[in-house]
Amino acid sequence: MPPSPGTPGGRWPSADNGADTGRAADPAVAVTALYREHALGLTRLALVLVRDTQAAEDIVQEAFCGLHRRWKQLHDTDKALAYVRSAVLNGCRSEFRRRKTSRPQLPDAPAWSAESAALAGEERREVLRALSRLPARQREALVLRYYLDLSEAETASAMQISRGTAKSNAARGIAALRQLLGEES
Repeated sequence: MPPSPGTPGGRWPSADNGADTGRAADPAVAVTALYREHALGLTRLALVLVRDTQAAEDIVQEAFCGLHRRWKQLHDTDKALAYVRSAVLNGCRSEFRRRKTSRPQLPDAPAWSAESAALAGEERREVLRALSRLPARQREALVLRYYLDLSEAETASAMQISRGTAKSNAARGIAALRQLLGEES
């Protein structure tokens, strides 16, 4: 993980007048720094998975609130981003479970913002429709691996599965996407 801006060696800023202990005396300072740096990317991750802006923002907000509540129990604050990423994925899974009874189907091609609407061409919409038809684990593996550009190990950690399972979910997801999009293998 690259060092956080403005922090020596990537450690979280400390609220104890310059003494850098590696763990912030004030969880709010550390979580706020992490939020500023990663909230947008995590919201985009949730948005690709749940395809609902409000739900995505709520999921990310709850993940950071959970991190703040549990900050003192973290053994390694360098893994705080992985903790939040896993919490976002779990929040997306919970959203899908909740939707099974309330909404039978997701909208076809949402316009999430003016920027994304301008950038989204027919090919992108087709890929997103195909992605939404994949099983949840395959979709998660592909989004983490190729949208967030995580390594296989980071993808497995975020999904809380073994590296081999993450790799096979991604491979099966790519094969299913190719079939849905009518591409040759």
